[in-house]
Amino acid sequence: MALSYGKYLMIDELLSLQQRRSEEHDEMLFITIHQVYELWFKTVLHEMDFLVTQLEANNTPRVLQTFKRVLTILKVMVAQIDVLETMTPLDYLSFREQLESGSGFQSRQFRELEFLLGHKRQNFVEHFPEDTQDHQVLKQRFAQPGLWDKFLSYLSTQGYALPEEALQRDVTGPVEASEAVQAVLIDIYRNNPDVAQVCERLVDFDEGVQEWRYRHVKMVERTIGTKQGTGGSEGVAYLVSTLLKPVFPDLWIIRTEF
Repeated sequence: MALSYGKYLMIDELLSLQQRRSEEHDEMLFITIHQVYELWFKTVLHEMDFLVTQLEANNTPRVLQTFKRVLTILKVMVAQIDVLETMTPLDYLSFREQLESGSGFQSRQFRELEFLLGHKRQNFVEHFPEDTQDHQVLKQRFAQPGLWDKFLSYLSTQGYALPEEALQRDVTGPVEASEAVQAVLIDIYRNNPDVAQVCERLVDFDEGVQEWRYRHVKMVERTIGTKQGTGGSEGVAYLVSTLLKPVFPDLWIIRTEF
């Protein structure tokens, strides 16, 4: 039998995954939105892993093209929050207890994305039992160079003299601002418009993630206020602590130098 649309996309299997644990109307929306988020996380990780290979290959045009796709996906992810915000606090409360200990804090793929951006914390690996795939995948991501490290290597292959401590830094630690790196970036902005475009896409990506975090915080706050989050998490208090923290500080600091 010829391959059909439904078979190719496994539509029957896909539509069977929205398993409500209550009879409450709004639970369907909640499940669907979060499943779609996980699909977008998977796609962004797929694209970012490809982008890293293109940085390694010095393929600047493909890097920019991939960034454009990822940034467009981020806009969709932010817009999805508008749909979730059509659910009132009472709508959510009607089925919240069905979530038991389940929480968005347990999203392995979002932690992968954070690790790729250089926002690494060992305790997030330990949240998952050692004998699980989640633990192994995060452990591997934790040990790998992040996007910023790959970007600096890309600049090095472009002929820029970067400090050894930046190129050989501990990739499991946070990205720290560096005046020597900033000097290189300023030179790029002034004299190399093609590579400066890559810098700008990194800023766009950083800003897009910050925008998603902000919208997510406000969505949670308007839904549960300052109550403890699902699964015992700190809820809004923790989410607020993640705001306005750029993952590529050097690219923001140099703005005052132009």
